[in-house]
Amino acid sequence: MFEGTEIVGKKSIVLITLDTLRYDVAQQLFLDGETPNLAKMLPASGWEKRHAPGSFTYASHHAFFAGFLPTPADNPKAPRLFAAKFAGSETATQGTYVFETPNIVMGLEEAGYHTICIGGVGFFNKQTALSQQFPGMFQESHWQTSFGVTDPSSTENQFKKAADCLSHLSDDQHFFLFINISAIHQPNHFYLTDTEEDTKASHAAALKYVDSQLPLLFSSLKQRGETFCIFCSDHGTTYGEEGYTGHRLAHKHVWEVPYAEFLVK
Repeated sequence: MFEGTEIVGKKSIVLITLDTLRYDVAQQLFLDGETPNLAKMLPASGWEKRHAPGSFTYASHHAFFAGFLPTPADNPKAPRLFAAKFAGSETATQGTYVFETPNIVMGLEEAGYHTICIGGVGFFNKQTALSQQFPGMFQESHWQTSFGVTDPSSTENQFKKAADCLSHLSDDQHFFLFINISAIHQPNHFYLTDTEEDTKASHAAALKYVDSQLPLLFSSLKQRGETFCIFCSDHGTTYGEEGYTGHRLAHKHVWEVPYAEFLVK
């Protein structure tokens, strides 16, 4: 386990949210050997099961940027890595890096990090006042249609942009790179052939596509020294289970999300 005090000021940080990814789908693909690039970074047991702080993108990311990453399913009082300071926190401990700022993005900037946001789903597209809110936390933010949910090459496009952003930083500059991966969010049917329906199978196919693009990102990070990475989902979604479709509702496939943290050296 890592502690925030071991990371902030010592390592660059990457937070990847695999928007809408379900825990059961991610873990089954891991067990089946269908996500080999992720498997290189995950422990032998695969993804850690955690609970999302919200049932949809906006709610969960508000929590993430305050330091409330997904909660370990078997330890709800587990110490947090980072926290925006507030009275009465039960999960900010001696190893938690606590910021005096309203969010951890601004806190990392104050700690000398260059902060970069590469948006994906609509809450990051900067086309409305609401969708400018999250990108506005960062020193540098990017979104274009080719990063969004309608482009089958969205992850490749996002990772190429990330590589370009990192290439402009000095070698000794710590950075906080946040990417909201849009590919798994509906519509995802185009990752399968001969269907126009979003299903659990196309959800899985979308994750396999994301995995295939990870060498682009990891290659860029390896040129930058040691980087601490968090890969997680912000929430899951349903595909007809118990009559439910979508998310922003209370269902285990919405609340149960995959989580991993690791170093890229």
